[in-house]
Amino acid sequence: MSAVLAGRAIDARGGSAAVAVVLLGTGVVGGALLKLLNTDAARSLRLVGAANSRRQQTDPQRLAQRGLRDELNRHGAPRDNVSLLAALDASAATTKVIVDATASTTLAARHAEWLARGYHVVTANKALAGGELSGWRALQAALAGGSRYGDSATVGAGLPVLSTLRRLRACGDHLLTLEGVFSGSLSWLFNQYDGSRPFSALLREARRLGYTEPDPRSDLSGEDVARKLLILARSAGFSLGSDEVQVEGLVPEPLRALDAETFLARLGELDAPLAARHAEAASRGCVLRFLARLNQRGLARVGLAEVPATHPAARLYGTDNQFALTTTRYHTQPLVIQGPGAGPEVTAQALLGDVLALG
Repeated sequence: MSAVLAGRAIDARGGSAAVAVVLLGTGVVGGALLKLLNTDAARSLRLVGAANSRRQQTDPQRLAQRGLRDELNRHGAPRDNVSLLAALDASAATTKVIVDATASTTLAARHAEWLARGYHVVTANKALAGGELSGWRALQAALAGGSRYGDSATVGAGLPVLSTLRRLRACGDHLLTLEGVFSGSLSWLFNQYDGSRPFSALLREARRLGYTEPDPRSDLSGEDVARKLLILARSAGFSLGSDEVQVEGLVPEPLRALDAETFLARLGELDAPLAARHAEAASRGCVLRFLARLNQRGLARVGLAEVPATHPAARLYGTDNQFALTTTRYHTQPLVIQGPGAGPEVTAQALLGDVLALG
Protein backbone atom coordinates (compact mmCIF):
# COMPACT_ATOMS: atom_id res chain seq x y z
CA MET A 1 0.00 0.00 0.00
CA SER A 2 1.35 3.41 -0.91
CA ALA A 3 2.07 6.08 1.69
CA VAL A 4 -0.32 8.42 -0.11
CA LEU A 5 -3.18 5.92 0.04
CA ALA A 6 -2.56 5.14 3.71
CA GLY A 7 -2.43 8.84 4.45
CA ARG A 8 -5.82 9.42 2.91
CA ALA A 9 -7.37 6.74 5.09
CA ILE A 10 -5.75 8.18 8.21
CA ASP A 11 -7.00 11.65 7.35
CA ALA A 12 -10.50 10.30 6.91
CA ARG A 13 -10.37 8.58 10.28
CA GLY A 14 -9.08 11.59 12.10
CA GLY A 15 -11.39 14.15 10.56
CA SER A 16 -15.05 14.46 9.76
CA ALA A 17 -16.65 11.73 7.70
CA ALA A 18 -20.13 10.85 6.52
CA VAL A 19 -20.04 7.42 8.17
CA ALA A 20 -18.64 6.49 11.59
CA VAL A 21 -17.81 2.84 12.23
CA VAL A 22 -17.19 0.67 15.27
CA LEU A 23 -15.66 -2.71 14.40
CA LEU A 24 -16.32 -5.68 16.68
CA GLY A 25 -13.93 -8.51 15.93
CA THR A 26 -10.42 -8.12 14.57
CA GLY A 27 -9.77 -11.76 13.75
CA VAL A 28 -9.32 -13.12 10.25
CA VAL A 29 -12.31 -11.35 8.68
CA GLY A 30 -12.08 -8.26 10.86
CA GLY A 31 -8.36 -8.00 10.14
CA ALA A 32 -9.07 -8.14 6.41
CA LEU A 33 -11.65 -5.38 6.83
CA LEU A 34 -9.11 -3.21 8.65
CA LYS A 35 -6.88 -3.45 5.58
CA LEU A 36 -9.75 -2.35 3.36
CA LEU A 37 -10.41 0.61 5.64
CA ASN A 38 -6.88 1.76 4.77
CA THR A 39 -7.76 2.09 1.08
CA ASP A 40 -9.21 4.89 -0.96
CA ALA A 41 -12.50 3.01 -1.26
CA ALA A 42 -13.11 3.73 2.43
CA ARG A 43 -12.26 7.43 2.33
CA SER A 44 -15.80 8.40 3.41
CA LEU A 45 -15.59 6.23 6.53
CA ARG A 46 -14.15 7.01 9.94
CA LEU A 47 -13.22 4.20 12.31
CA VAL A 48 -14.06 5.45 15.82
CA GLY A 49 -13.69 2.18 17.71
CA ALA A 50 -12.35 -1.35 17.33
CA ALA A 51 -12.48 -4.31 19.66
CA ASN A 52 -11.51 -7.95 19.96
CA SER A 53 -12.97 -10.27 22.57
CA ARG A 54 -10.84 -8.82 25.39
CA ARG A 55 -9.67 -5.33 24.50
CA GLN A 56 -10.76 -2.28 22.56
CA GLN A 57 -9.47 1.02 21.27
CA THR A 58 -11.20 4.36 20.71
CA ASP A 59 -8.16 6.66 20.55
CA PRO A 60 -8.04 8.24 17.05
CA GLN A 61 -4.25 8.16 16.82
CA ARG A 62 -3.99 4.49 17.72
CA LEU A 63 -6.94 3.61 15.45
CA ALA A 64 -5.04 5.21 12.57
CA GLN A 65 -1.99 2.98 13.05
CA ARG A 66 -1.44 0.33 10.40
CA GLY A 67 -0.71 -2.35 13.01
CA LEU A 68 -3.97 -1.74 14.88
CA ARG A 69 -4.84 -5.42 15.09
CA ASP A 70 -1.65 -6.21 17.01
CA GLU A 71 -1.61 -2.90 18.88
CA LEU A 72 -5.01 -3.67 20.30
CA ASN A 73 -3.60 -6.45 22.47
CA ARG A 74 -0.85 -4.23 23.86
CA HIS A 75 -2.58 -0.89 24.36
CA GLY A 76 -6.30 -1.55 24.32
CA ALA A 77 -8.64 -0.81 27.19
CA PRO A 78 -10.72 -3.61 28.71
CA ARG A 79 -13.72 -4.57 26.57
CA ASP A 80 -16.72 -2.34 27.22
CA ASN A 81 -19.59 -1.88 24.76
CA VAL A 82 -20.77 1.26 26.54
CA SER A 83 -17.66 3.27 25.70
CA LEU A 84 -17.59 1.93 22.14
CA LEU A 85 -21.13 3.15 21.55
CA ALA A 86 -20.26 6.43 23.27
CA ALA A 87 -17.53 6.91 20.67
CA LEU A 88 -20.15 6.45 17.96
CA ASP A 89 -22.51 8.88 19.66
CA ALA A 90 -19.74 11.47 20.01
CA SER A 91 -19.04 11.34 16.29
CA ALA A 92 -20.38 14.11 14.09
CA ALA A 93 -21.10 11.57 11.37
CA THR A 94 -24.65 11.42 10.07
CA THR A 95 -24.50 7.62 9.74
CA LYS A 96 -23.37 5.46 12.65
CA VAL A 97 -22.56 1.80 11.99
CA ILE A 98 -21.68 -1.18 14.18
CA VAL A 99 -19.83 -3.87 12.21
CA ASP A 100 -19.96 -7.32 13.80
CA ALA A 101 -17.22 -9.46 12.26
CA THR A 102 -17.46 -12.12 14.98
CA ALA A 103 -19.34 -15.39 15.38
CA SER A 104 -20.42 -14.47 18.92
CA THR A 105 -23.99 -15.41 19.82
CA THR A 106 -23.82 -12.88 22.67
CA LEU A 107 -23.06 -10.02 20.31
CA ALA A 108 -25.60 -11.22 17.75
CA ALA A 109 -28.27 -11.11 20.43
CA ARG A 110 -27.64 -7.33 20.72
CA HIS A 111 -28.22 -6.56 17.03
CA ALA A 112 -31.95 -5.87 17.38
CA GLU A 113 -31.32 -3.63 20.39
CA TRP A 114 -28.68 -1.62 18.52
CA LEU A 115 -30.98 -1.21 15.53
CA ALA A 116 -33.80 -0.05 17.79
CA ARG A 117 -31.45 2.59 19.26
CA GLY A 118 -30.83 4.02 15.79
CA TYR A 119 -27.51 2.46 14.85
CA HIS A 120 -27.08 0.59 11.59
CA VAL A 121 -25.63 -2.93 11.88
CA VAL A 122 -23.46 -4.64 9.27
CA THR A 123 -22.50 -8.22 10.01
CA ALA A 124 -20.98 -11.52 8.99
CA ASN A 125 -22.47 -13.06 12.14
CA LYS A 126 -25.23 -15.58 11.37
CA ALA A 127 -26.24 -16.33 14.96
CA LEU A 128 -29.27 -14.00 15.09
CA ALA A 129 -30.80 -14.20 11.61
CA GLY A 130 -29.97 -17.91 11.37
CA GLY A 131 -30.84 -18.76 14.95
CA GLU A 132 -34.13 -19.05 16.80
CA LEU A 133 -37.20 -17.75 14.99
CA SER A 134 -37.89 -15.37 17.88
CA GLY A 135 -34.56 -13.66 17.16
CA TRP A 136 -35.43 -13.25 13.48
CA ARG A 137 -38.78 -11.71 14.41
CA ALA A 138 -37.12 -9.32 16.88
CA LEU A 139 -34.75 -8.31 14.11
CA GLN A 140 -37.59 -7.59 11.69
CA ALA A 141 -39.42 -5.55 14.33
CA ALA A 142 -36.31 -3.48 15.01
CA LEU A 143 -35.86 -2.79 11.30
CA ALA A 144 -39.30 -1.15 11.22
CA GLY A 145 -37.69 1.82 12.98
CA GLY A 146 -35.66 2.76 9.91
CA SER A 147 -32.22 1.42 10.76
CA ARG A 148 -30.65 -0.88 8.22
CA TYR A 149 -29.11 -4.34 8.52
CA GLY A 150 -26.29 -5.23 6.16
CA ASP A 151 -26.06 -9.01 6.06
CA SER A 152 -24.53 -9.76 2.65
CA ALA A 153 -21.55 -11.43 4.34
CA THR A 154 -23.69 -13.95 6.24
CA VAL A 155 -24.41 -16.12 3.20
CA GLY A 156 -22.02 -16.85 0.34
CA ALA A 157 -19.30 -14.47 1.57
CA GLY A 158 -20.89 -11.61 -0.33
CA LEU A 159 -22.14 -13.44 -3.43
CA PRO A 160 -25.31 -11.58 -4.50
CA VAL A 161 -27.71 -14.27 -3.35
CA LEU A 162 -29.58 -12.45 -0.55
CA SER A 163 -29.93 -9.27 -2.58
CA THR A 164 -31.20 -11.25 -5.58
CA LEU A 165 -33.66 -13.24 -3.51
CA ARG A 166 -35.05 -10.09 -1.89
CA ARG A 167 -35.32 -8.26 -5.20
CA LEU A 168 -37.24 -11.17 -6.75
CA ARG A 169 -39.62 -11.22 -3.79
CA ALA A 170 -40.12 -7.45 -3.98
CA CYS A 171 -41.10 -7.90 -7.64
CA GLY A 172 -43.78 -10.41 -6.67
CA ASP A 173 -41.81 -13.53 -7.57
CA HIS A 174 -41.98 -16.51 -5.22
CA LEU A 175 -39.31 -19.04 -4.31
CA LEU A 176 -40.36 -22.60 -5.11
CA THR A 177 -37.18 -24.52 -4.39
CA LEU A 178 -33.67 -23.70 -3.29
CA GLU A 179 -30.74 -26.06 -3.56
CA GLY A 180 -27.02 -25.69 -3.37
CA VAL A 181 -23.65 -25.96 -1.71
CA PHE A 182 -23.41 -23.28 0.95
CA SER A 183 -20.07 -24.15 2.61
CA GLY A 184 -16.70 -23.33 1.10
CA SER A 185 -14.91 -25.93 3.21
CA LEU A 186 -17.39 -28.73 2.47
CA SER A 187 -17.42 -27.74 -1.19
CA TRP A 188 -13.64 -28.14 -1.38
CA LEU A 189 -13.67 -31.43 0.50
CA PHE A 190 -16.22 -33.15 -1.73
CA ASN A 191 -14.91 -31.59 -4.93
CA GLN A 192 -11.63 -33.33 -4.07
CA TYR A 193 -13.00 -36.57 -2.64
CA ASP A 194 -12.89 -39.24 -5.35
CA GLY A 195 -12.03 -42.27 -3.23
CA SER A 196 -8.32 -42.22 -4.07
CA ARG A 197 -7.38 -40.59 -0.75
CA PRO A 198 -8.92 -41.11 2.67
CA PHE A 199 -11.39 -38.40 3.64
CA SER A 200 -9.39 -37.76 6.82
CA ALA A 201 -6.30 -36.91 4.74
CA LEU A 202 -8.26 -34.37 2.73
CA LEU A 203 -9.70 -32.93 5.92
CA ARG A 204 -6.24 -32.45 7.39
CA GLU A 205 -5.17 -30.72 4.19
CA ALA A 206 -8.24 -28.47 4.23
CA ARG A 207 -7.48 -27.54 7.83
CA ARG A 208 -3.85 -26.78 6.96
CA LEU A 209 -4.96 -24.55 4.08
CA GLY A 210 -7.29 -22.64 6.39
CA TYR A 211 -10.48 -23.80 4.66
CA THR A 212 -11.95 -25.22 7.88
CA GLU A 213 -12.22 -23.93 11.41
CA PRO A 214 -9.41 -25.07 13.77
CA ASP A 215 -11.90 -27.65 15.07
CA PRO A 216 -13.33 -29.01 11.80
CA ARG A 217 -16.45 -30.25 13.55
CA SER A 218 -17.76 -26.68 13.20
CA ASP A 219 -17.84 -27.32 9.45
CA LEU A 220 -18.65 -31.04 9.44
CA SER A 221 -21.65 -30.69 11.75
CA GLY A 222 -23.66 -28.93 9.03
CA GLU A 223 -24.95 -26.38 11.55
CA ASP A 224 -23.33 -23.46 9.75
CA VAL A 225 -24.99 -24.51 6.49
CA ALA A 226 -28.31 -24.85 8.33
CA ARG A 227 -28.03 -21.25 9.57
CA LYS A 228 -27.44 -20.01 6.03
CA LEU A 229 -30.41 -22.00 4.78
CA LEU A 230 -32.58 -20.48 7.50
CA ILE A 231 -31.49 -16.95 6.58
CA LEU A 232 -32.32 -17.58 2.92
CA ALA A 233 -35.62 -19.30 3.70
CA ARG A 234 -36.75 -16.54 6.06
CA SER A 235 -35.73 -13.87 3.56
CA ALA A 236 -37.95 -15.67 1.02
CA GLY A 237 -40.92 -15.57 3.39
CA PHE A 238 -40.73 -19.00 5.06
CA SER A 239 -41.15 -18.66 8.84
CA LEU A 240 -38.97 -21.64 9.71
CA GLY A 241 -37.76 -22.40 13.20
CA SER A 242 -34.25 -23.67 13.73
CA ASP A 243 -35.68 -27.05 14.76
CA GLU A 244 -37.41 -27.40 11.40
CA VAL A 245 -34.21 -27.93 9.43
CA GLN A 246 -33.21 -31.58 9.19
CA VAL A 247 -29.43 -31.69 9.58
CA GLU A 248 -27.35 -34.76 8.76
CA GLY A 249 -23.86 -33.97 9.98
CA LEU A 250 -20.69 -35.88 9.19
CA VAL A 251 -19.43 -36.33 12.75
CA PRO A 252 -20.36 -39.71 14.29
CA GLU A 253 -21.93 -39.56 17.73
CA PRO A 254 -18.85 -41.02 19.57
CA LEU A 255 -16.67 -38.16 18.24
CA ARG A 256 -18.96 -35.22 19.04
CA ALA A 257 -18.20 -34.69 22.72
CA LEU A 258 -14.42 -35.17 22.54
CA ASP A 259 -11.96 -32.36 23.08
CA ALA A 260 -10.54 -30.97 19.84
CA GLU A 261 -7.13 -32.62 20.18
CA THR A 262 -8.61 -36.07 20.71
CA PHE A 263 -11.02 -35.60 17.83
CA LEU A 264 -8.19 -34.64 15.48
CA ALA A 265 -6.26 -37.74 16.54
CA ARG A 266 -9.26 -39.92 15.64
CA LEU A 267 -10.10 -38.43 12.24
CA GLY A 268 -9.49 -41.82 10.64
CA GLU A 269 -12.82 -43.00 12.05
CA LEU A 270 -14.54 -40.83 9.44
CA ASP A 271 -13.00 -42.76 6.56
CA ALA A 272 -14.83 -46.07 6.35
CA PRO A 273 -18.43 -44.73 6.45
CA LEU A 274 -17.67 -42.08 3.82
CA ALA A 275 -15.76 -44.54 1.63
CA ALA A 276 -18.81 -46.83 1.65
CA ARG A 277 -21.14 -43.98 0.69
CA HIS A 278 -18.77 -42.88 -2.06
CA ALA A 279 -18.62 -46.40 -3.49
CA GLU A 280 -22.42 -46.69 -3.48
CA ALA A 281 -22.77 -43.34 -5.24
CA ALA A 282 -20.10 -44.20 -7.81
CA SER A 283 -21.85 -47.48 -8.61
CA ARG A 284 -24.82 -45.39 -9.72
CA GLY A 285 -22.71 -42.92 -11.68
CA CYS A 286 -23.08 -40.24 -8.98
CA VAL A 287 -20.85 -38.15 -6.73
CA LEU A 288 -21.31 -36.93 -3.17
CA ARG A 289 -22.05 -33.30 -2.36
CA PHE A 290 -23.03 -31.63 0.91
CA LEU A 291 -26.30 -29.97 -0.10
CA ALA A 292 -28.84 -27.65 1.44
CA ARG A 293 -32.37 -28.02 0.11
CA LEU A 294 -35.66 -26.19 0.61
CA ASN A 295 -38.94 -26.95 -1.17
CA GLN A 296 -42.08 -24.87 -1.63
CA ARG A 297 -43.75 -26.52 1.37
CA GLY A 298 -40.97 -25.24 3.61
CA LEU A 299 -39.29 -28.61 4.07
CA ALA A 300 -35.59 -27.95 4.70
CA ARG A 301 -32.72 -30.42 4.77
CA VAL A 302 -28.95 -30.18 5.05
CA GLY A 303 -26.68 -33.16 4.50
CA LEU A 304 -24.74 -35.42 2.18
CA ALA A 305 -26.50 -36.32 -1.06
CA GLU A 306 -25.77 -38.24 -4.24
CA VAL A 307 -25.99 -36.16 -7.41
CA PRO A 308 -25.44 -37.24 -11.03
CA ALA A 309 -22.47 -35.97 -12.99
CA THR A 310 -24.81 -33.65 -14.90
CA HIS A 311 -25.97 -31.90 -11.72
CA PRO A 312 -24.71 -28.28 -11.34
CA ALA A 313 -23.18 -29.11 -7.94
CA ALA A 314 -21.10 -31.88 -9.52
CA ARG A 315 -19.19 -29.29 -11.53
CA LEU A 316 -18.04 -26.96 -8.77
CA TYR A 317 -14.44 -25.83 -8.37
CA GLY A 318 -12.37 -25.21 -5.25
CA THR A 319 -14.33 -23.57 -2.45
CA ASP A 320 -17.16 -22.38 -4.71
CA ASN A 321 -20.64 -21.94 -3.29
CA GLN A 322 -23.68 -22.49 -5.46
CA PHE A 323 -27.28 -21.37 -5.03
CA ALA A 324 -29.94 -22.62 -7.46
CA LEU A 325 -33.22 -20.73 -7.11
CA THR A 326 -36.36 -22.01 -8.82
CA THR A 327 -39.16 -19.44 -8.68
CA THR A 328 -42.52 -18.85 -10.33
CA ARG A 329 -40.70 -16.86 -13.03
CA TYR A 330 -37.42 -18.83 -13.11
CA HIS A 331 -39.28 -22.10 -13.41
CA THR A 332 -38.04 -23.92 -16.51
CA GLN A 333 -34.41 -23.22 -15.64
CA PRO A 334 -33.27 -22.22 -12.14
CA LEU A 335 -31.40 -19.01 -11.51
CA VAL A 336 -27.90 -20.11 -10.42
CA ILE A 337 -25.52 -17.94 -8.44
CA GLN A 338 -22.05 -19.39 -8.07
CA GLY A 339 -18.60 -18.26 -7.01
CA PRO A 340 -16.07 -18.23 -4.16
CA GLY A 341 -18.07 -18.63 -0.96
CA ALA A 342 -15.26 -18.49 1.56
CA GLY A 343 -12.25 -16.36 2.33
CA PRO A 344 -11.52 -13.35 4.53
CA GLU A 345 -10.92 -10.93 1.64
CA VAL A 346 -14.25 -11.48 -0.12
CA THR A 347 -16.13 -11.59 3.19
CA ALA A 348 -14.51 -8.33 4.31
CA GLN A 349 -15.36 -6.79 0.95
CA ALA A 350 -19.01 -7.74 1.50
CA LEU A 351 -18.90 -5.99 4.88
CA LEU A 352 -17.34 -2.88 3.37
CA GLY A 353 -19.88 -2.87 0.56
CA ASP A 354 -22.76 -2.97 3.03
CA VAL A 355 -21.24 -0.11 5.05
CA LEU A 356 -20.69 2.01 1.93
CA ALA A 357 -24.30 1.41 0.86
CA LEU A 358 -25.40 3.22 4.02
CA GLY A 359 -23.53 6.44 3.21
